[in-house]
Amino acid sequence: MEDRLRTPPHVVGRLFAVDLTLATCRCAHCGAEGSVSTLQLYNRAPGLVARCPFCEGVVLRFVLTNSAAYLDLRGSVMLEVPLPETD
Repeated sequence: MEDRLRTPPHVVGRLFAVDLTLATCRCAHCGAEGSVSTLQLYNRAPGLVARCPFCEGVVLRFVLTNSAAYLDLRGSVMLEVPLPETD
């Protein structure tokens, strides 16, 4: 995997109004749970591919076009996004 170019995790945050790097996800392949910021992001595809840091299974895919954003979470069992506190 070292030959692939890594991309900073905050790039995926463009799709959401919250910082996704603060979110927690669980890998569908090995069951590991952790911060989205720990996923290994690669950009040698039509979009970004985020892999589990433990088993290297694909957890999510993100593609941004001129007209839409596509987020594929098939490799994630859950995604918990903390919301900002409201008064």
